[in-house]
Amino acid sequence: MSVKTESVYTGEFLVSEGNNTISCEQVPLAANLTMMPGTVVGKASADGIYSPLDPAADDGTQNAAGILYAGKVTDASGGDGVIIARLAEVVDSLLIWPAGITDEQKATAVDQLAGLDIILRTE
Repeated sequence: MSVKTESVYTGEFLVSEGNNTISCEQVPLAANLTMMPGTVVGKASADGIYSPLDPAADDGTQNAAGILYAGKVTDASGGDGVIIARLAEVVDSLLIWPAGITDEQKATAVDQLAGLDIILRTE
């Protein structure tokens, strides 16, 4: 018998968020990305464009700036997406972190998210 694995659904990682749409922000995304809901993102300092968190970077994307709400594929010109930018509780096990992230780097990113009032909860 074959086994099917479902990916994370749009917003599935959310436990709670602020009233109305205060937690969400529409943001510009970098070019040529394929991201799943729950991807932790960073914001480039120079141009304000968001991409997956990259702890090894030095352009601003090394800092956690939010969590992608819905999956997104961008083309060569980039695109827009919605992130959870503030005031939310999220399920930690449903977040998507960069491959190879260390425990120390993850703890730093969790603290950065907490600074945005995005709190990680265990299931």
